[in-house]
Amino acid sequence: MNKFIDENWREKFQTICIRCYRLVRRREWAYGDSVIEGQGKSHAFTNLHGRTREGLTAFSRRGMLKTGLAGMAGLSLPDLLRFRAEAAQAGRPIGNRKAVILLWMAGGPSHIDTLDPKPDQPSIKRGPFGTIPTTLPGVHVCEHLPKYAKLADKLTIIRSMDCRGSSHQPNQVMQTGFRAAAPRVNREGAMYPAMGSLVGKLRGANDPALPPYVVLNHRDRSHFAWGGWLGKQHDPFVGDKADRLLQLPASLSLERLRERRSLSRQMESIQHHLDQHGNMAALDAFNQGAYDLIFGQKAKTAWDVSREPKKIIDTYGKHEWAQKALLARRLVEAGVAFVTIDLSHHRASGTWDTHGDKSNAVYGGIVSGLKPLLPVFDHLYSTLINDLNERGLLDEVLVIAMGEFGRTPTIGTQAGYTGGRNHWPQVMSLTLAGGDFRHGQVIGASDAEGGQPAERPVTPGDLAATVYHHFGVPLDATFNDLKNRPRFIVENGAPLKELI
Repeated sequence: MNKFIDENWREKFQTICIRCYRLVRRREWAYGDSVIEGQGKSHAFTNLHGRTREGLTAFSRRGMLKTGLAGMAGLSLPDLLRFRAEAAQAGRPIGNRKAVILLWMAGGPSHIDTLDPKPDQPSIKRGPFGTIPTTLPGVHVCEHLPKYAKLADKLTIIRSMDCRGSSHQPNQVMQTGFRAAAPRVNREGAMYPAMGSLVGKLRGANDPALPPYVVLNHRDRSHFAWGGWLGKQHDPFVGDKADRLLQLPASLSLERLRERRSLSRQMESIQHHLDQHGNMAALDAFNQGAYDLIFGQKAKTAWDVSREPKKIIDTYGKHEWAQKALLARRLVEAGVAFVTIDLSHHRASGTWDTHGDKSNAVYGGIVSGLKPLLPVFDHLYSTLINDLNERGLLDEVLVIAMGEFGRTPTIGTQAGYTGGRNHWPQVMSLTLAGGDFRHGQVIGASDAEGGQPAERPVTPGDLAATVYHHFGVPLDATFNDLKNRPRFIVENGAPLKELI
């Protein structure tokens, strides 16, 4: 090893490695459930095979480089930037401007009282709301969704989503496409990656200066899915305003991230001793790109809603959800691939969890809880769709509006509650718009009382497959779990043929 190292920079290198080790001991680079063998602690070096000569060893130049630089790409964004650069250099296409905005109605909106009304049922089943016709012949929705009704010819309403296994806190099944992604009943449930995480890993953002997957949320981190087996480098960037821009993981402070960057700069001072082919310089460029992604001007600009014309800001309105919708449009327009908006006002299971009125309960019923939400959703949804359409973005952006399940066919089905509906994962409704799909249709149907799928059941896997088809991600792609077993990104699903 001496022929590669002189005494002058040996001391520098040892100092850097000691600082890296201390950072790891603070568990700063933990991800997933990876563990250092025999210690039971998470770390960032799992995929470097530390017990093999080609892992974290110092017996070769290659091993020494890996030892010193293993933590430099702790955010793992350099991997994505490198992949895109290599693809461009080789002349391979690196994707179009396709994106997804997921309007996540945390808590589970009642399908019967919104998109799948049952006006012929007794009042205890049909609920308190009337219905109105839409621009689709013979299709009616809740009377409190008039703007939505006028857009129906641009939408696809799915009334037969079979979301069995789905629950909330954490919300996984519908955001991943895997029925097994239910942490309450499966100890590995939380490890199934979000659709946004898989899109980030397999395709990346439309602009490498921006993150691929963003969640607009600051109240409850159990409302959305994470990177899981993919590692924390594929977790979403979480925030909702410029002053909460791209929040870092709790274990990674801004000061520590800057310390990493300082380490990278120190490595520059010794790179000419190690690498005569420019590989170290290239690696630093990709790490610089990752740093700029978080703190660069392009990201800050995308998150600055105040840059919008006053007319647009006024059109969306001042409601928190509407402002998030405007921000989501700015993010996908700038180059983010997948944005989830958490439409919830409070922690716990979510605002749409309308069990019913009860003393000291946070959940309202269908009238007291759901009714006030519908005009807000109606406005933000129609405004977002119209804005995307006017900007020529609707064919590029697939907009999904859904929760984790529907509600019971009968009102007042939980002890102690009145005027509400309980959880009902057997069937729910959701809406798709945009994405250059064939819209102006209803897919599937529930039975007469809205309790079960009656026609064309749709699965979470079908929805995930449709999302990946939208992005051009191969449906036979796989990812590895912690036991290094390959798992397909789509399970029991296929793209919805009615849309294609």
